[in-house]
Amino acid sequence: MSNRERRKMIKNLNLELSSKARFDSIDGASLVEKDLPRKKFIINSLLASGLSIIAGSPKVGKSWLVLDWCVRIAKGKDVWNLHTDSGTTLYLSLEDDESRLQDRLTAITDEVPSDVHFVTDCSKLDERLEEQIQTFVDEHMDTVLIIIDTFQLIRSAKNDSSYSNDYLEVQKLKKLADELKIAILLVHHLRKQGDSDPINEISGTNGIAGCADALFVLKKSNRTQGNATLFCTGRDIEDREIELAFSKEDCTWKMTADSAENPNMLLPDEMNLLIEMMKAEKYFNGINAEFLERYNAYSGKNLSARILKRMMNKWKYDLNDNHVYFKSYKENNIRKVEIKYDFEIDNSDSEYVRYDKYDENIAV
Repeated sequence: MSNRERRKMIKNLNLELSSKARFDSIDGASLVEKDLPRKKFIINSLLASGLSIIAGSPKVGKSWLVLDWCVRIAKGKDVWNLHTDSGTTLYLSLEDDESRLQDRLTAITDEVPSDVHFVTDCSKLDERLEEQIQTFVDEHMDTVLIIIDTFQLIRSAKNDSSYSNDYLEVQKLKKLADELKIAILLVHHLRKQGDSDPINEISGTNGIAGCADALFVLKKSNRTQGNATLFCTGRDIEDREIELAFSKEDCTWKMTADSAENPNMLLPDEMNLLIEMMKAEKYFNGINAEFLERYNAYSGKNLSARILKRMMNKWKYDLNDNHVYFKSYKENNIRKVEIKYDFEIDNSDSEYVRYDKYDENIAV
């Protein structure tokens, strides 16, 4: 083979290789060394750039909450003692007119900043909404947050409630938020059917919740109450429950408790009662049935031995963090539990904390 023929063959081979579809991959060592920007938080530890959803029942107070966020972020003021990244905010308040917005603004603040903007009508997702958002950000380069209230009013008119359509609609806004490096927050509703996990109550298929970077659910235990819980979860934030009280004086939600500061808030009521019981009793060593009887009498619950033991195993490390330690064992073929409250135990070397995960052989 001549050199000319060899060069031609190599050229054809390179052309063939270059035309093949391939991944734009990065190896692990390079990824670790790559200098990447930190995730931007609009509200420190709570609301990051990307696509988030806040959901709640109708008239529960979602719009008051997000309006307050818009104003505070535009002013550079903290939200519930959490630092904000100040900048221009845009509130697409699609269920209101300017008169109602004016009333609400004057209710929550005496000083309305010029960096908070409002829209009461816009295009839908399958029309020119993305272009409208892009243009606004081009004209206001310091934009950090856009709130769309409500998500339903920007959705396409076609009657498609499938998982794929739900995901694709949310994905459009997520891609836009990522490209613009801003936070887009969709206000949405809950379905009527309840669930033990409030996040599962978000209306629509899992395509909506699955695509979002963060999810917030504002929920009252009773509609007539002025208190509510904001349940928070996401890719860039820790699971969190924030207890809120609505102030009729200035129509804003005030934080009364935060699970990030008080981890016991994330424990189920049954385990908090167990901690209280062990603080009082200090120590128990005996058969499971007797311990269950004591627990139910103290707590006012009516748990079975199996349910109590499962909960204790599931929340074992949280119990340890609250100085409650236990171990299960058999003696003469009888299942027993030894449990104590001890503030002095060092978790690193205590025999009470070195147990495997739940074991059917020792559980009641």
